Amino acid sequence: MKHLKTLLAGGVLAALGLAGAAHAAYPDKPIRLIVGFPAGGASDVAARAIAAKMGALLGQAIIIENKAGAASNIGSDYVAKAAPDGYTVLFGTISLAVNPSLYPKLSYDPLKDLTAVAQVASTPFLLVVNPRTPYHSVADLIAAARKPSDKPIYFASAGNGSGAHLFAELFNSQAGIKMQHVPYRGAAPAMSDVLGGQVPLTFDNIVTTLPLVKSGKLRALAVTTKTRSKAAPDIPTVAEAGVPGYDATAWFGLFAPAGTPAAVVRKLSETAAQATQAPEVRATLEAVGCDPMGTSPQEFEAFFKSEVSKWAKVVDEAHVHVD
Repeated sequence: MKHLKTLLAGGVLAALGLAGAAHAAYPDKPIRLIVGFPAGGASDVAARAIAAKMGALLGQAIIIENKAGAASNIGSDYVAKAAPDGYTVLFGTISLAVNPSLYPKLSYDPLKDLTAVAQVASTPFLLVVNPRTPYHSVADLIAAARKPSDKPIYFASAGNGSGAHLFAELFNSQAGIKMQHVPYRGAAPAMSDVLGGQVPLTFDNIVTTLPLVKSGKLRALAVTTKTRSKAAPDIPTVAEAGVPGYDATAWFGLFAPAGTPAAVVRKLSETAAQATQAPEVRATLEAVGCDPMGTSPQEFEAFFKSEVSKWAKVVDEAHVHVD
């Protein structure tokens, strides 16, 4: 009997050793990184830079696949339904947190069907106005919006449910004002009309707006993030400028299908954190307006849940509907 127990114990230990070896061997083939937007955009550029470095660190190629369409839902749904083995990963954006509220009939639930791996970057937006407006500060804008008037203050965005739209509606809610939304078919025409003075203001990412601010074509009132941007340290945050607690940022992060082994998720997360600190990756991310990051799966999961909740409230209170 003692001999039998010894054999059984040895078998269990051997099995555990094999399981550990299997995890240690990951990855043993190329990984697909799914991007829900077309090639050439900021998310695609960031994904390719991070994927190249992660692949080098892991010793396996990470292949980018662009599955664009339906506000990134096509790519997200694809990963949500993929095998949870670590070989299909999503390069997610803030859209993943917003879409459940904008599209109530989604074919997947990002909170249940995906596992947060790591936040890899964030992108501050600037609240900018045409320099011919009388608004020189957030306080000026809020005071003007609170004055009784038959003519509301308008803001431009890339369309219903876009980042600029939601960031402005969050501003409306927390500042206790009601600026009116003017949706455009894309960020370029929205910015064109702000530059031309047809619409007084917008929220847009810092890589687009900061050069226009520096050239005098726009005036920056504030940055939307909790802390000041390293790219523009003289521009106050919205919270500093008069709306306490305001914090809005676009972001990028990695997600795996739900059920992916914890050891695989951890390895991807740790490798992503290493990759975003590489000088060549940081340079690429900063060139498209991103601040490199590296978080644990637990930190990213908590952040993602808070984002889903925050934007659900904004969408509901502002009655945001997509076309």
